[in-house]
Amino acid sequence: MSEENTVTVELSKGEQAVVDSIEKLTVIEANNVATYFKEKYGISAAVAAAPAAAGAAPAAEEDAKSSFNVELKDAGGQKIAVIKVIREITGLGLGEAKALADNGGTIKENVKKEDAEAMKKQFEDAGATVELA
Repeated sequence: MSEENTVTVELSKGEQAVVDSIEKLTVIEANNVATYFKEKYGISAAVAAAPAAAGAAPAAEEDAKSSFNVELKDAGGQKIAVIKVIREITGLGLGEAKALADNGGTIKENVKKEDAEAMKKQFEDAGATVELA
């Protein structure tokens, strides 16, 4: 990661509590919060997510050899098939699975290499683009 993406900000206890709460949200919940802030205050999701992403990257790099995150980049043209795979893998409801297919994001975290590659194959067979991080 380049130094340009490094953010050093001192947070108050209240601000830290908000950040801690946001970090516990699911991808869909975090997306809803980001959308709310964009609509209500004009704050871009990319700006709001940058500090969280900067803090999460080192942990992901440490675990890269033993576990992977399965991330949906694009659902492709067979969105219904992709939604079915999302539901099968995650157990999410139809609405949450559809939102994940529409917006992309992390499907599963800290998955063994073999399992992650199997999930990637399922998504690719359904026409989606998936990345293992």
